[in-house]
Amino acid sequence: MRVGVISDVHANRVALDAVFEDMPDVDALVCAGDVIGYNPWPAECVAALRERDVPTVMGNHDRKFATDSNFRGNGMASAGITHAKRELSDAQGAWVRALPRERMLFDGRLKVVHDHPTRQDHYTYPEQFSADLLGGEDVLVLGHTHVQAHEAFSDGVVLNPGSVGQPRDGDPRAAYALVELAESGVSVEERRVEYDIDAVADAVREADLPKSTASRLREGR
Repeated sequence: MRVGVISDVHANRVALDAVFEDMPDVDALVCAGDVIGYNPWPAECVAALRERDVPTVMGNHDRKFATDSNFRGNGMASAGITHAKRELSDAQGAWVRALPRERMLFDGRLKVVHDHPTRQDHYTYPEQFSADLLGGEDVLVLGHTHVQAHEAFSDGVVLNPGSVGQPRDGDPRAAYALVELAESGVSVEERRVEYDIDAVADAVREADLPKSTASRLREGR
């Protein structure tokens, strides 16, 4: 089985479209959360995942929306949640609110959480990947850091596919991954794809979102 793995879309429809166009045929898709936040198209990105019936977990931005709260001290993040509250339909908002913290998929072979298996909102960077994170699954999928990486251990693989809509690893291209779940084992392919950042920057300005939301996209940070 080939699985397309995405995370941290952050309302960037242009990047999400580029990922879907670049992605080869897969048997399933999964998303490690933060569908909304920061960028101009929360409704369109939620619609894209709902239309494809993508198993998705709740990220911290999704949870801020779901709990009718917002970020303090982070103007970009706060503006993105406020924008999502204006843009999402009632049905789309209900979908976000119903997202679970974790999912166990494909007969228990792949587990998806947004941040850390037991520590909500913890940033699990690649240097913190370890076999201790695994709980019997073949692949543990994490998001949250926006840093693409994976590491194989004797018990399984820890994978962060990177961020579709706001990479922070110095590479501005949209990130995702492919996972092969074979009887003989697991393999992972990290992938990147260019997208029209200028179009996103124009939309950020038109939506009256912070200028820094666009500038960080160009820098991959």
